[in-house]
Amino acid sequence: MDQNVDMDAAADARPPVRPLPRVIAVANQKGGVGKTTTTINTGACLAELGLRTLVVDLDPQGNASTGLGIENRGLETSMYHVLMHEVPLENCIEPTDVRNLFVAPASLDLAGAEIELVPAFSRETRLRRAIEAVLDDYDYVLIDCPPTLGLLTVNGLAAAKEVLVPIQTEYYALEGLGQLLRNVDLVKRNLNPELEVTTIVCVMYDARTKLSGQVVEEVRAHFGDKVVRSVVPRSVRLSEAPSFGQPIITFDPRSRGAIAYRDVAKEVHYGSA
Repeated sequence: MDQNVDMDAAADARPPVRPLPRVIAVANQKGGVGKTTTTINTGACLAELGLRTLVVDLDPQGNASTGLGIENRGLETSMYHVLMHEVPLENCIEPTDVRNLFVAPASLDLAGAEIELVPAFSRETRLRRAIEAVLDDYDYVLIDCPPTLGLLTVNGLAAAKEVLVPIQTEYYALEGLGQLLRNVDLVKRNLNPELEVTTIVCVMYDARTKLSGQVVEEVRAHFGDKVVRSVVPRSVRLSEAPSFGQPIITFDPRSRGAIAYRDVAKEVHYGSA
């Protein structure tokens, strides 16, 4: 009897899965921290769990698009057309080679959108309206934001309810994070009262160095339960996968990176035990 009570208590202690669909902005104002890698691979692993997932590429470099096998040159419709010409988002969504995974690609034209959006009407909420029109078709929408706080990132934060922040386990890892959190708070107060930083993922972890372990400890001390338990290792295979237009779960499904991102996706979806 006592054993059953303990088991029930353990089950109750597991956080419930948040209601679907979920819109998550992946953001970090520091460049080169694995933001796009995290977007691509978390999205692919959520899709592998049977969850319909859409990756919205808001970065003019278009790395999330090419990393999922979408050639972003010469696209008839892209996120530029969605934001600037109010083309329906469904018109620019492309399937990927991963079942249940879709991408709304960026094009180089998106670089000009930062300037073109300045005089535009309702400029901060264009992405939100576009996503709302397709939201019933997906369980997850992951928005890959640029590494700057311009109008594209503001659109991403205004459209999302959650923010996932990848943090590299290296020196200066927390540099710029305070500014990101202030900007998230600014968007929350002015545009999107439901916005919360819900998930921190430690990436580029090098088990050979004390520094990586120290950074993870520091991040956990700052953010507690928001930090995903699984750390993503620094991996050549993870770095190579985008050049083949594949997420790590198809490029090298048994690699350490694939295993780590599967764990990240499970924690994002199910919560930590």
